[in-house]
Amino acid sequence: MLVLVAVHALAAVVAPGLVRRFGRRALYAVALAPAATLVWALTRTGAVRAGEPVVETWPWVPRIGLELALRMGTLSWLMVVLVGGVGALVLAYSARYFRSDDPGLGRFAAVFVAFAGSMLGLVVSDDLLLLYVFWELTTVFSYLLIGYDPAKRASRRAAMQALLVTTLGGLAMLAGFVMLGQHAGSYRWSVVATDLPGGGYLVTALMLILLGALSKSAIVPFSFWLPGAMAAPTPVSAYLHAAAMVKAGVFLVALLGPAVADVTAWRVVLLGTGLATLFLGAWVALRQTDLKLLLAYGTVSQLGLLMVILGAGSRDAALAGAAMVLAHALFKATLFLVVGIVDHTTGTRDLRELSGLGRRAPVLAGVAVLAAASMAGLPPMAGFVAKEAAFEAFQHGGTTDLLVLAGVVAGSALTVAYTLRFLWGAFAGKPGVAPIDPHPAGRSFLAAPALLAVAGLAVGVAAPALDGLLAPYADGFSSTGPGYHLALWHGLTPALGLSALAVTAGVGLFLLLHRGRLRPARWTPLDGAAGYERLVAGVDRLAVELTGATQRGSLPFYLGIILVVLVVLPGGALLTGGPWPRQFRAWDTPLQAVVAALVIVAAVMAARALRRLTAMILVGVAGYGTALMFVLHGAPDLALTQFLVETVTIVMFVLVLRRLPVKFSARPIRRSRRGRIALGVAVGAVVSGMAWVASSGRLATPVSERFPDEAVSYGGGKNVVNVTLVDIRAWDTMGEIAVLVVAATGVASLIFRRSRDLDRRSAVPGPRPATTGGPRWLTAGFEAHRHSVILQVVTRLLFHAIVLFSVYLLFSGHNAPGGGFAAGLVAGLALAVRYLAGGRRELNAAAPVDAGTVLGAGLFLAVGTGVVAMPLGGEFLQSAVLDLHLPLLGKVHFVSSVFFDVGVYLIVVGLVLDILRSLGAEMDRQQEDAHDDVRDKELV
Repeated sequence: MLVLVAVHALAAVVAPGLVRRFGRRALYAVALAPAATLVWALTRTGAVRAGEPVVETWPWVPRIGLELALRMGTLSWLMVVLVGGVGALVLAYSARYFRSDDPGLGRFAAVFVAFAGSMLGLVVSDDLLLLYVFWELTTVFSYLLIGYDPAKRASRRAAMQALLVTTLGGLAMLAGFVMLGQHAGSYRWSVVATDLPGGGYLVTALMLILLGALSKSAIVPFSFWLPGAMAAPTPVSAYLHAAAMVKAGVFLVALLGPAVADVTAWRVVLLGTGLATLFLGAWVALRQTDLKLLLAYGTVSQLGLLMVILGAGSRDAALAGAAMVLAHALFKATLFLVVGIVDHTTGTRDLRELSGLGRRAPVLAGVAVLAAASMAGLPPMAGFVAKEAAFEAFQHGGTTDLLVLAGVVAGSALTVAYTLRFLWGAFAGKPGVAPIDPHPAGRSFLAAPALLAVAGLAVGVAAPALDGLLAPYADGFSSTGPGYHLALWHGLTPALGLSALAVTAGVGLFLLLHRGRLRPARWTPLDGAAGYERLVAGVDRLAVELTGATQRGSLPFYLGIILVVLVVLPGGALLTGGPWPRQFRAWDTPLQAVVAALVIVAAVMAARALRRLTAMILVGVAGYGTALMFVLHGAPDLALTQFLVETVTIVMFVLVLRRLPVKFSARPIRRSRRGRIALGVAVGAVVSGMAWVASSGRLATPVSERFPDEAVSYGGGKNVVNVTLVDIRAWDTMGEIAVLVVAATGVASLIFRRSRDLDRRSAVPGPRPATTGGPRWLTAGFEAHRHSVILQVVTRLLFHAIVLFSVYLLFSGHNAPGGGFAAGLVAGLALAVRYLAGGRRELNAAAPVDAGTVLGAGLFLAVGTGVVAMPLGGEFLQSAVLDLHLPLLGKVHFVSSVFFDVGVYLIVVGLVLDILRSLGAEMDRQQEDAHDDVRDKELV
């Protein structure tokens, strides 16, 4: 099962490239992923019929007991069949629905198959936390699919509405999962179901879970988001809102049902909200003129019916609910695809404009009639079998069941009415409306809906076989009688009479509406959309007021608030809680006191400096003093890195300070200054105290005590610091280099203000300035009035030596001070010197490569080093140590993590290069352009 999820992920990755190469025909290849899921599920039919679940378990986070626990029982098997089968057919249908030149087709294919994979993972998850992860993935991917056309405001609004509603519900559901998992000591539902809590604790957890299920399946009061989601392309509606996403909430209710069916609150909420949704969705559907919206509100109504049936908590109702899940997916997906064909061939979905389409497209009309018959509950369709089973499930209960039965029958009558309205609106001839002339649909366009419609017929005819497949799920519920069995014909039973009554009442209601004797009210009670709009408007208003009160545009104010909170909360806890160490050692050597005094004096002078450059130099002195402290503590690697970081930081500050005033702004008034000094002293005291207490209050043995031995035996190196960075704690380094790449991208996007300006991020040489006849010490020449000849000579002498030194640090860092980070900083300093000596043209000559390419190559190499270990049986980022004896070279000690270090090296070099081109070269160019504009205006 996990392999199938991975196949969907791989298909999502390659889908855009396939679409670019083959156009819309690539969707047939992408459809192979869900088709493979269907085939795999069908091969497990025997185990499902025998009630034997398919179980897979993969370690995830073993230290805290998390694992990828997958389990496919009867219910999950049914959902896997729908997710795979309907998904494959909809993708094949999309190959005709979209044009090859559609700019968003590649993205659609990738997101669609990723959504299918997420839905697959959701329905086979046994671990509740894993289920939640896939649950939210479906939310994100559905947001992208609903907002397929970002240029349309309706698409953006509908996507955001669906995202907010389902995400908030999902967070509530997560809280319920945590409550159940913590009580049971496990998050595997197969374990949790056998050890449920009782009383109010269980009711609270279930109500939180129901918030997620009801919001996901568009049940009142959350039903408003689904009709809005019809802004998505029709294939998206056919899959997400008929067979997949909205079924997630129904699936969750069905999954939990066998264990919690006896909880009164669970049953009351599902029956109440389900009946309300059943009526309101059907009633609103009766007044729609857009065929797609009519089906959308019909879907809302049918989801309410499913919640009622699955929430009843009996064995027969569970069997009926499972059958209805299958029937609904088949007929509703068919009808949505039919609407897509109608829209494509006629150019409209408005039933007031469609006339005579049934005669001009008889095959399409026949497919629609089959699906509509199933939706209305007519024999011999699957919908009839499921609905008759539902009637049978409620007719033998008490008063509550009989009231629910009456509601289900009334809702079924409404379903018949809007089904007839759909058929009449789409295919009937209408007086006064000119017959429409559709374009030919083509057999391949009709194939998917036709197969789904025929499947609905086949399921109805083969009801006894379906009963054998679904019975293991239903048998998990309590039953007082022999149990109902699905069949197309049970004789002249009360359930058959109720079906006939529902059909007759539905036909009568449609005729009343059609002849104008009855009009559905425009007002809808329990309008969740209005509440949503008021809530969003209130949150927006609150955000504006809160922003106005706190965000005043003053950096000192923001920083002051943060520091005051730091002093009050952690500082207060420090004073009251301790624990303060009993021993205090001021220094190990008097030199540390001298260096500390130097750092303190430099920091105080930097705070009092009036000139920006002076303050920057003093801050650098404080940093160099910190590096000296590392030297005195016997940490040469840390000291080297600190020295290099301070040097590069000074260079970057100089580049920025060129464009700022020489002095700081006017100093604050005396009273404010005293307050800031007091706050600064308090923050320093609190941070120092926290560091002292934290370092002295350790109870457990530090994990770093094992690092020296592991560095040699596991990492293959003697430099503990570097081995820790590239091996023992390589995941941390991976995150840090990713942050560096993001930072470099952010700097470039801020400085290069237009997309075409990003070309200057690479080493595209501009016109060289006129040079004098003197010697050229650097590649790009020089302008005597702008660059120092002495600096150019020194740069020529030292540049290559510095670069070679950086390479030495890179490859010696595993056993001596150095490593990729320090080496990259040294190489970056070489480039900085080259830029300072010769300007931006000299920088381009020294590094004729795009900074983004260097960053990307470094990140690719670092990640690739970790991935390569996995096919060889190792873990991600696990190192391999090789000791070889080579001719001439002798014994060679090689560790694979050196490639990871090379990736770090390239990323640091790319970062420095990007900053030099952004804060240096690009700002130079902008300043030169500004001077040229001023000069041109003076000449004019």
